Amino acid sequence: MNKTFYLSSDMLKAEAGDSDDNSVMISGYASTQDVDRHGDVVPASVWKKGLENYLKNPIILAFHDHTQPVGRMVEHKIEKDQGLWIKAKISSASEKVYKLIKDGILSAFSIGFRVKDAEYDAATKLFVVKELELHEISVVAVPANQNTLFSLAKAFETAEEYETFKLQFASQDQSAKGLENGLDAGKQNKEWTMNPEEIKQLLADAAKAAAQEAAKSALEAQQAAQAELEAKRQAEAALEAKIKAAVSATVETGATGAEKLLAEVEKRLADQAEQSKNALAGLEAALKEKAAELEAIQRSKMQFGDKAPADAVAYADKEKAILLAKAMGRRVEDTKFGKQMIEKAGAHQPTPTATTNFWELEVSTQMEAEVRRRLVVAPLVRSIQMQAPLIAIPVNPETGHATWTGQSTPYSTSGANSTAGGTAGNHQLKEVTLRSYKVATNEYLAYEEEEDSLIALMPIIRDAMVRRIARAIDRSYLRGAGGTDGDPVKGIAAYDPVSAVNIDIDGATVATGNFSKANSVSALRALRKDLGQWGLDPSGLVYVVSQDMYYNLLDDTNFQTMDKVGTSATLLTGQIGSIGNTPVLVSGEFEAEGAGAIAAMCFAPANFLAGNQRGLRVDTDSLVETQRRVMVASMRVGLTQITTAQGAGVSTLRYVA
Repeated sequence: MNKTFYLSSDMLKAEAGDSDDNSVMISGYASTQDVDRHGDVVPASVWKKGLENYLKNPIILAFHDHTQPVGRMVEHKIEKDQGLWIKAKISSASEKVYKLIKDGILSAFSIGFRVKDAEYDAATKLFVVKELELHEISVVAVPANQNTLFSLAKAFETAEEYETFKLQFASQDQSAKGLENGLDAGKQNKEWTMNPEEIKQLLADAAKAAAQEAAKSALEAQQAAQAELEAKRQAEAALEAKIKAAVSATVETGATGAEKLLAEVEKRLADQAEQSKNALAGLEAALKEKAAELEAIQRSKMQFGDKAPADAVAYADKEKAILLAKAMGRRVEDTKFGKQMIEKAGAHQPTPTATTNFWELEVSTQMEAEVRRRLVVAPLVRSIQMQAPLIAIPVNPETGHATWTGQSTPYSTSGANSTAGGTAGNHQLKEVTLRSYKVATNEYLAYEEEEDSLIALMPIIRDAMVRRIARAIDRSYLRGAGGTDGDPVKGIAAYDPVSAVNIDIDGATVATGNFSKANSVSALRALRKDLGQWGLDPSGLVYVVSQDMYYNLLDDTNFQTMDKVGTSATLLTGQIGSIGNTPVLVSGEFEAEGAGAIAAMCFAPANFLAGNQRGLRVDTDSLVETQRRVMVASMRVGLTQITTAQGAGVSTLRYVA
């Protein structure tokens, strides 16, 4: 009765989940109450009580593997005419399983449960489950419900074992009936009515048949006895002949037979010793000849053994182990999942601490790289590594023009004088101060969260923290106010606080000197003109537009989208088009369309400098008063303008009423 059964069913539907986390929702019947070909029935009525323990933590697994949680059951209902219907949310963090479900390859539910009470009718061979306990629900590849003839019998190795199991649930009289001989159960009593003559003839026929059978048996017994006697006689004759031959050979050889046998044995031993000596000599010579090669092979195997386990643990599992340990306030090796990963990594690392330190550095580096992949504005600006929160950077500003001298001929009779080198000019280096500021985001976890549920949550939490930090950095670099709190970074747009180029919100009435939405391309070209000397090289500039401005550009027939200017731009660069050989990028971090809001900007990335003091790090602490644990992800970055000698290097397009 402690046997775990697995029943599967087709997944009826898969659809998109929340847009924020790219999850997928799946729904269908985890169990139906159809009768399969073995007579097994799981009625819908058993699920009301059978779900009680499972609903405390309704995790969805993959392939009945308790180390692979992929989502949670979010809705269920018990339909009396069908069975158990469920709806589950599958996280995109489950990677392979998530993609297989979206591609329709994993298309079935499978449930694991234990039968607590059942009823078996031996006559009808019907096995009805009356009470069960649901252990888990998984997504699997091959369904096995009524349409593919699922059966509880599949949980047993033999049919006899399954029949014995079912008889536990049969009543006493039915169990007896199930063990009865089928022939005996089918016998029927019949009354015979005969006259005396018929009875006399029947007895005579029976006596004659009995006599014939007795005679036949006696004849067969006599023939068997004769055959046995003949075989015994032949065996005795053969034995006697062997004895005579042995005695004759002994008499002829006499004492010389033993001597010949001893000599033959000595000769064979000597031959074998010589062969062994020759074989050992050959092996010794071969070992001396191949000694260097054997040593190289041995060294190669040692190196291979050191390197082989390095990839035994996938990065996704390392990331889960590190973040899970931080979320629970433990060492990696003190969590069940982390301990399994360290054992899987092998002995190539000297201690668990060395292993986890290496993993933590790798996770931090990968998460920082993910933040930078999501940025639009920051990658355009030259970046340097900062060793301190504040550094001074020397710059060499423009100092005017060189001077033409008065000597027009190379061989002047007056000779060289003090003006030959041109007019002296004052020249000095200047400094630019670059500061780094901390940007951070928090995640809170309740004490009651178990490790198994946290494993499924870790990828979701990680993606949320990375996404929020990337958006904060991009918004600050784009239009940061440069305040002392809230947003201390001064963004690129802030270096042109009052723009000479404006665009009317009301497209019907355009004020003098302003541009309408229909002339968005002309407005962006005016931004380049407003840059002065910085705007002379279009390939050294970048346009960044808001979402509203992007849709205005699509309505402008002069805008060249990427299908017209080439295929060099991809989603990785964010480029959507080109204006006069200057790339156009779109950002979602601008303000909504309104008076005074920035619609777009054109700037020279070479005139700005970004600093990175340190990479992304994740810290954790316990909040006893609220019974929660907080995870904090943070980075230190900064932005500054290099020079104003040729202008700010940025021009903004703003909305006006």
